[in-house]
Amino acid sequence: MQIELAETYRSTDLGREAEALLRPCVQCGQCTFTCPTFRLLDDEWDGPRGRIYLIKQMLEGKEPSIDSLPPAYTLKTLEGRTFGANLQLHLDRCLSCRSCETSCPQDVRYGRLLDIGRELVEKEVPRPLKEKLMRRALRAVVSHRYRFTALLRTGQALRRFLPADLRARIPERRRAGAWPNRAHARSMVIWQGCVQPALAPDINAAAARVLDRFGIRLIAASDGCCGALSHHMAAADEARVFMRRNIDALWPHIEAGAEALVLTASGCGAHFRDYGQLLHDDPQYRDKATRVSELVKDIAEIVAEEWKEAPPQELPAPQPPRRIAFQSSCSLQHGEKLNGVVEKLLKRAGFKLVPVTYPFMCCGAAGSYSILQRPLSESLRERKLETLMASRPTAIATANIGCLTHLAAASPVPVSHWIELLDESLSSTEAR
Repeated sequence: MQIELAETYRSTDLGREAEALLRPCVQCGQCTFTCPTFRLLDDEWDGPRGRIYLIKQMLEGKEPSIDSLPPAYTLKTLEGRTFGANLQLHLDRCLSCRSCETSCPQDVRYGRLLDIGRELVEKEVPRPLKEKLMRRALRAVVSHRYRFTALLRTGQALRRFLPADLRARIPERRRAGAWPNRAHARSMVIWQGCVQPALAPDINAAAARVLDRFGIRLIAASDGCCGALSHHMAAADEARVFMRRNIDALWPHIEAGAEALVLTASGCGAHFRDYGQLLHDDPQYRDKATRVSELVKDIAEIVAEEWKEAPPQELPAPQPPRRIAFQSSCSLQHGEKLNGVVEKLLKRAGFKLVPVTYPFMCCGAAGSYSILQRPLSESLRERKLETLMASRPTAIATANIGCLTHLAAASPVPVSHWIELLDESLSSTEAR
């Protein structure tokens, strides 16, 4: 793709980075039909090809006209709105699922281009006051563990008095099991996150118990937001503050010899992997950020590596095997490129994985998306649950807290993190 940056962006780092990201795109449209919002809305502007075209026009300082549009495009969503407002609308509707990256033959880094587009348009287009306050309130509460926990506990205490639709959106309180603290020669550090300790403290505890069986001590690091929420809401400076603080919290563990930074939330894992790139221009933190990114491991990677030598008969299949539908979170399969890893582990543990059609499709959680784009989010969830439930599983497993909470609010069967199921399987084997 040929692009001539407008003077406004020509001398800026973000402008030059966006130009480099745009060049590989040939506008072939191969990404379009794997895009959840395009499939839902049937609008080119709500697919990656359309959004890329709009970002290009912004960077060139142009507004699209009928003569300049590719044949596949229409002006149905551009009529009656300024170009900047339309661009913001369509970028807001994007889930950041990165399914398009998986299907792109040119390896276009759409996710990073989207973040740049959002950051630039946020500076150019003022939001309505209601939107501005909602987005600021989300970042002020959700990104901070103790504020979020206090709000959630209040909702849980009042849950039975709330209307049914609101009650469904407040999950019941979950308890963490024992966290083993045996001395081992090997240790890894696990990031607690901002919402997961309150929503599902049992996930990281289950991970600690599983790794304890492999002779690894899992140490809980400081909690808090990885920065992804702010980053994807175009608050880049705020996100960088979170990232620097997290590096400072992790560094003593790294210096003490922790082998890996373990993540059980694939959304956080995908963002931690980008620390080195996102802080490459920070002379004080770039080397540390790169080291943190190098140490990031999803819990699935750790278990897959450590379980290589275990005999197959270690986990006899339950009779009959539990039928599990695995929802591979977008951040796991498209962001971290770990598609298929968890599925193999669950099969080895004796579970029967039922087939799921369109496994690349997003469930609609996508961080703040389920709140800011609720109608679209709920439509995507409905479609996702249809495909997950088509083969009549007894439970759904996933790899990300956002997906787990979002699906559980409407699922007819229990939704768990897959590491919890593995922990249960190992425990039941030891009890025999």
